[in-house]
Amino acid sequence: MNGEAGNGKSLKRRRAFIKRAAAVGLMGLVPAGVRSAAWAAGSDAPEKKEVKIGFIPLTDCSSVVVASVLEFDKKYGIKITPSKEASWAAVRDKLVNGELDASHVLYGLIYGLQLGVGGPKKDMSVLMNLNHNGQAISLSRKLYDKGVKDGASLKALIDKEKGEYTFAQTFPTGTHAMWLYYWLAAYGIDPFKDVKTITVPPPQMVANMRVGNMDGFCVGEPWNNRAIVDKIGFTANTTQDIWKDHPEKTLGCSAEFVQKYPNTARAMTAAVIDAGRWIDASLSNRQKTADIVSDRAYVNTDKDVIVARMLGRYDNGIGKVWDDKDYMKFYNDGHVTYPYLSDGMWFMTQHRRWGLLKEDPDYLAVAKQVNRLDVYKDAAAATKTPLPKEVMRSAKLIDGVVWDPKDPKRYAGGFKIKVA
Repeated sequence: MNGEAGNGKSLKRRRAFIKRAAAVGLMGLVPAGVRSAAWAAGSDAPEKKEVKIGFIPLTDCSSVVVASVLEFDKKYGIKITPSKEASWAAVRDKLVNGELDASHVLYGLIYGLQLGVGGPKKDMSVLMNLNHNGQAISLSRKLYDKGVKDGASLKALIDKEKGEYTFAQTFPTGTHAMWLYYWLAAYGIDPFKDVKTITVPPPQMVANMRVGNMDGFCVGEPWNNRAIVDKIGFTANTTQDIWKDHPEKTLGCSAEFVQKYPNTARAMTAAVIDAGRWIDASLSNRQKTADIVSDRAYVNTDKDVIVARMLGRYDNGIGKVWDDKDYMKFYNDGHVTYPYLSDGMWFMTQHRRWGLLKEDPDYLAVAKQVNRLDVYKDAAAATKTPLPKEVMRSAKLIDGVVWDPKDPKRYAGGFKIKVA
């Protein structure tokens, strides 16, 4: 008795802990959608009220920028500050050292860090996918003057005229590198033996092609359309030609950030989901988005160069004009934003194919660790975003090969053209 009396503070602390634990237990019984109302204030309030999210000047940074500019973040008790970065290498370094809380980032960059290729090994997290589609393979007018219009005619030229053909991607483990290599290989061109590949930051692609430093590149918009408007390049294929509704950029951060600030991670994800839904809701919203991101603070190019492909109005620069129903999407009833485990697995198969990974990882285990379905599900509940029935999806790519996540090791090793 005397011991208890002498330890009144300890008793109070214990009672407060029991009360908190009971409150948390009760919250667990409340449907997630109802709980969302309590997130901005209370036990689920964001631990960090201001978050710095990096981005590269590309059209697909739109949902991050719109979440901040149109204040979708406010509803979830946070303030998003977009931070314009010079290159994907800078994004990588700042995610690793904590200068950025999160970033609009290449899918494969996150997985490269997780597995220790293309940067230091660090546990990383994909909170959501930001967009499907909307990148392209651009070739130079110099190639066009030699009769090249597509992958098949490029292969014919390379076989006929030996020389150094240079192609650029934006980061060694990134999406653009994987689309470029896949596209070249689909036409029988070995990206490491038949041509030279270099790394160039997205906003510098057009300038490098203009001075003759490259014959082609793979990058996100608006830089492919910029090359056409400036009459220095043309679109050979869009990436939706390579893989319809392919994964592209993610909202990525370190695993440490999610562990330290789980409520903030959920709030960020919810705000960006809402922004993506708003962008996809109408063509006029897409036009407003183009107006916002064309600003000097963001993509810094003419609105007209951005808006055409944002609306699915394509011109390949050499006579073909079409309306593409598979243009860049940011929500599509939640299909875009869901971080399918198989999407992460696919990038690892390509890292293995091209020798970036020296052996096969446990594809599914790594994807489960990186793609934070738990955070996404809570954010989806808050935003009333439907969830798919499966955590995996398959697809047939441009070469006719079907990506089936059931046997990723066999898939990675089954390509005719590969390094590994």
